[in-house]
Amino acid sequence: MPETNRTSREEILEQEKVEGHRQNMLMVKIGLTVFVTFVCCILFFFILYRYRGVASIFKKLIKAAQPIIIGIGLAYLLNPVMKVQERWLYPRLEPKMKTKEKAAKLARGISIVGSIVFLLIILVLLIAAIVPSVVRSITGVIETLPGNVQSFIQMLRNGKLGGYEVADTISVLLTRLVNYVENWAKTTLLPQIQTYIVQITSGVINIVKAVLNFVIGIIVVVYVLSIKESLIGQSKKIIYAVCKPKYGNIIVEVLHKADDVFGGFIIGKIIDSAIIGVICYVGCLILHIPDSILVAVIIGVTNIIPVFGPFIGAVPSLLLVVIQSPIHALYLLIFIIVLQQVDGNIIGPKILGNSTGLSAFWVMFAILIGGGLFGFFGMLLGVPVFAMIYYIIRRLVNHSVKKKNLPTVTDMYVNASAVDERTGQVRYYEAVEKKKRKSKEPPRKEEKPKD
Repeated sequence: MPETNRTSREEILEQEKVEGHRQNMLMVKIGLTVFVTFVCCILFFFILYRYRGVASIFKKLIKAAQPIIIGIGLAYLLNPVMKVQERWLYPRLEPKMKTKEKAAKLARGISIVGSIVFLLIILVLLIAAIVPSVVRSITGVIETLPGNVQSFIQMLRNGKLGGYEVADTISVLLTRLVNYVENWAKTTLLPQIQTYIVQITSGVINIVKAVLNFVIGIIVVVYVLSIKESLIGQSKKIIYAVCKPKYGNIIVEVLHKADDVFGGFIIGKIIDSAIIGVICYVGCLILHIPDSILVAVIIGVTNIIPVFGPFIGAVPSLLLVVIQSPIHALYLLIFIIVLQQVDGNIIGPKILGNSTGLSAFWVMFAILIGGGLFGFFGMLLGVPVFAMIYYIIRRLVNHSVKKKNLPTVTDMYVNASAVDERTGQVRYYEAVEKKKRKSKEPPRKEEKPKD
């Protein structure tokens, strides 16, 4: 008996020690949570109070990391091109190499070079198409503008556009405008020419920096594409090291979904815009539109922006053409309207499908908010970013609804009036209930009249 009492006492003491240890660990966790929350509140207040300083530091970091950001973005876009080449090269190189690893490395290296060459060819073709057209358009406008002004004045003086008083008034106004421009050039432009030279110099320096960042970005592309599997593995390893497997699985699933949404939307939009640009160029050649290449490039590039892209590209294109030929500007306007209808109803849905999972309203909402906050890139990336936010919120809402034993189908809540607290059954308004009962009731047979 004494031995059993000792054993029971030892067990009780051991349990008390374990319970005390648990209580201590719980207190430590609570203390750490309070401390971390307090630090986060201080950091948040500091960011709000010193917003300009924090924003300037953030801008400096972004500026310093610009080559890496460019490289990662280009690597993401060129990854599908590299995959296509790698799938074609590897089966052909494997029989000729000693090991599969050497064949895979060689196929990867050739594919990376091929994807970079593909990018450079596209850039060279765009520059070769845009620069001569822009120079030609500016030169044509400069050469024809004085003659058009003189012919316009002559038409007014000949009385072809109204009375002589109106003609003389407009002629005087044009003469005053010319004199004003001359005086502005003498009094304002020449004294401030040094300031303009400084601005031009800084612009040239920025262009040189952008070219250098692009070159460094190409080098980053080579490194990222060559070790992309290792980078993916390291990222997932960090996620599972920081989070529990349950939450790590959710994060990996969300990232996989983000890759599908961004990849499907951006790459699909680029292919769609390239097809629209080619069709626009062929149509402009058939309609004899001036500066066909430049117009096609403008329409193709702005078509990357959903919904509003066609309207954004149509404005500069029409202004460019109407200066040279108003009738051809009308032809171009009709052609752009037809082309965008074809793209919106046939080409776009075939290529993109429903890659974002958003309705037309939410697409417009994402474009307006993204464009208002971040400009062109906000309009371009606003849709896939908002699609991911929408996906995460939908998952959280469905998860919460499932926990409460409620239906996850949205249509079931349209006419809902209440939810039963015990059973979780959705109740509807009386009119809806009557319709449901009538639809469930079997059709009544017509009774024959009795004699």
